[in-house]
Amino acid sequence: MPSDDPPAADRYSRQVRFAPIGRDGQRRLGQSSALVVGIGALGSHIAETLVRAGVGRVVVVDRDVVERSNLQRQTLFTEGDAREGRPKASAAAERLVEVNRDVVVEAITEDFSVDTFDRLDHRPDLILDGTDNFPTRMRINDLAIRDGIPWIYGAAIGSTGRAMAIVAGTTPCLRCLMPEAPPTGEIGTCETDGILASTIAHVAAFQTTEALRMLSDPNARPTAGMFTCDVWSQEFAIRLADARPDSTCASCGTGELPALSVAGDGDSVRLCGRNAVQIRPAAGCTIELDRLRGRLGEWATEVEQTTHFLRFSAEHVRFTVFRGGRALLFGVDDPGQARVLYDRFVGA
Repeated sequence: MPSDDPPAADRYSRQVRFAPIGRDGQRRLGQSSALVVGIGALGSHIAETLVRAGVGRVVVVDRDVVERSNLQRQTLFTEGDAREGRPKASAAAERLVEVNRDVVVEAITEDFSVDTFDRLDHRPDLILDGTDNFPTRMRINDLAIRDGIPWIYGAAIGSTGRAMAIVAGTTPCLRCLMPEAPPTGEIGTCETDGILASTIAHVAAFQTTEALRMLSDPNARPTAGMFTCDVWSQEFAIRLADARPDSTCASCGTGELPALSVAGDGDSVRLCGRNAVQIRPAAGCTIELDRLRGRLGEWATEVEQTTHFLRFSAEHVRFTVFRGGRALLFGVDDPGQARVLYDRFVGA
């Protein structure tokens, strides 16, 4: 029986009329796949644009849950998502499917690790950075170099942002530009410096435009240099336009790929700009949420359980424990203290 839905061509007709994409470019978009790492502010904008543009497969990876403070700039989430503390990846995926059911959308609710990447069902054609921390970006950088996949870096804080398309052998990689992680405390966070939604929109616009160029045209070259902006003072630029890869770079120069030898961010890690710590259990450990809830007893208050996680409060700390044992602890910023509380209430 024929479908009552209008033909797909109608959905993309205005994009197809844009000559640099055209029908051939639209077909290539439909056959392409993108991996979005981090589905917060940048990731929300990126993923929605790619899905609306008709990119055939979009995979979103995020370890976090939705909070009320996210709603100011993270466009895929609702107040209901925040009330329930839903995992960002699954909440975003549901919304994206509603936007365009012809796109395959996959949600991965966990850290972005080498193992996470290697377990993907399909190798992405492009990786887009929606993260908020240096170790994960370096992991993306080194995986992209290892497998010959282009990726698009992006960052935003306050009214300032930057983004850059990175192709091994053609452009500098992220380690060429930043060989070492910025010292803790020297760079702001959304918590300390705030963030404008318009900053996010400008950075994501550069990232997604680069993505559409590269996915729709196999001969397209990335923009040479790093896009920078200050949306409050209305300053925009492309910097480092003449830069070349650094032959001594441990990632794209010598091929050491140091970020791939680090097993994640460690078992306890502070979440950027928040009074919170993530804990991962030791390899091979599992947590049964029903059993955990049963043994918490009078030690825990405000207990909530969903199919995804168990939430409770203990010693003025709010726990969100996922199936498998990963946990987010809100109200604590010392990883050592968070580990002690995790071992006490969840299990060593």
